Amino acid sequence: MEARGWLLALWLQGLALLWGRAGIGLAQLSTTASPAPAQACSEFSQKSCEECLKNVSCLWCYTNNTCIDYPIRSILPLSSLCSLSNARWGICWINFEAVIIAIAVVAGLILVSIAVCCCYCCYCRRRSRSGPDEEEERLARKREERRLQSLQRKHERKLKHDEIRKKYGLLQDSDNPYSRFENE
Repeated sequence: MEARGWLLALWLQGLALLWGRAGIGLAQLSTTASPAPAQACSEFSQKSCEECLKNVSCLWCYTNNTCIDYPIRSILPLSSLCSLSNARWGICWINFEAVIIAIAVVAGLILVSIAVCCCYCCYCRRRSRSGPDEEEERLARKREERRLQSLQRKHERKLKHDEIRKKYGLLQDSDNPYSRFENE
């Protein structure tokens, strides 16, 4: 149970460090004793916002300068407790409206970037599917042209060799392919 309390204290202090309050007991991070019970948030009413928000479970409302317990069951504080533009949690200079807008902008950018990536990937797949067919046809045409050119050159070489054989009498007649070789 003591380890669980220590983890909770460590988590709360880490959260406090994230919100810019590094001065909240860095020395307490090394201690293993369970933290002292937190004061009730209502004790910080009519004091300053900074004093109220030292306790991470408190919410400061600027309309009537009250420090109230953060409504854990709802994500955002109800308008009956405090309006979003006047509610502060974590840092006094950021209201919930700004947080909601910032989160919405970041979420929107993430969604748009995911959509762009998906569209780009689908476009590339379609292009890669249609591309090789056209490319393969083009390569097949070139291959066939090269084969025909090769056959034509082979035929021309055969004709040239036959002429040379005929000139020197090495070409055998097609009428009598079996002639006697005479030595002179």
